[in-house]
Amino acid sequence: MAQSSRSVTVGGVRIGGGAPITVQSMTSTDTRDVDATVSQIRQIEDAGADLVRVAVPDEEAAQALSRIKSQMSVPLIADIHFNYRLAVAAAEQGVDKLRLNPGNLSRPEQVEAVVAAAGERAIPIRIGVNAGSVPEDARERHKGRGDVQEQVAAAMVDTALGHVELLEGWGFSDIVVSLKAFDLRSTWLANRLFRKERDYPLHLGITEAGLPPAGIARSAIGIAMLLKEGIGDTIRVSLTGDPVLQVSVGREILSALELGGAGITLVTCPTCGRCELDLAGLARSVEGQLRPIDRDLRREGRSLRVAVMGCVVNGPGEAREADVGIAGGASRGVVFVGGKPIATVPEGELVGALVDAVNDYLKGE
Repeated sequence: MAQSSRSVTVGGVRIGGGAPITVQSMTSTDTRDVDATVSQIRQIEDAGADLVRVAVPDEEAAQALSRIKSQMSVPLIADIHFNYRLAVAAAEQGVDKLRLNPGNLSRPEQVEAVVAAAGERAIPIRIGVNAGSVPEDARERHKGRGDVQEQVAAAMVDTALGHVELLEGWGFSDIVVSLKAFDLRSTWLANRLFRKERDYPLHLGITEAGLPPAGIARSAIGIAMLLKEGIGDTIRVSLTGDPVLQVSVGREILSALELGGAGITLVTCPTCGRCELDLAGLARSVEGQLRPIDRDLRREGRSLRVAVMGCVVNGPGEAREADVGIAGGASRGVVFVGGKPIATVPEGELVGALVDAVNDYLKGE
């Protein structure tokens, strides 16, 4: 059961308040290199991201933000650490949201300057607390209270609430909060504890989750634990490497939990000694061919289940259960649409036949 949160609007995208859970990612390019950053943002957008964040390490990066924003179609978030002047500059450049870290930007007069710049332009602020940058005094306050993970979680929430109260004291409430740790239980405890204290939208993630596949498993479990309790309004999968993969994994998490993960869900069997097709190659080819359709469906909020099966045991059943599917056999396969077989085609023609069937199915909806 979803736990109620208030709504915050980021560049036209609503977070919280019952809105669909959004997926975001962060570029890995040098923000000062506008062309490279825009190129990567477009790849992230094509993967289905609802929002994109960029690092702002210096003034040159801050001054590049308006040029970057003018060439993208989703909201732009500026990630700020240490220097409050960069947050003010980012606001002046027209970003849609600011991320501040209370662990390295907490002096009240500096935060007040950022709040003034954001409030004047109706720019939301995410208070982003990471376990690794929680101030030492917050840790000290909770030493000896419960186990280590409970202490970390309490210190994270303490830090977040202190920053929330600063912003509220200046009449600012356009706030999103994140509480992230590498440790799953600390993250789970912190978000549950914060939700009891405030109703601001929560941005979920497992920080520094690592390389795939370990980082995918860690992120999926950690994020899903909270989403299944109705906690969380936007997610970011923090994998080392390609930010496009972060979006794909985020979308798959929502799809697996049946939480509005629009687009194509691809069902494929793991293969075994009964498989008489190059199923892995077939599935990769189908995925590539369907990527433009998947992107369009995500933008439209529509879903489609496609099965690519290579086994006579489960294949026909899964293909029938899908909107469109193929069940392969000895160098050939049967194409199913809406649960009914429509054609048997050679292995070499299966991808084309499946893509055609998907297009025909969507036209007939």
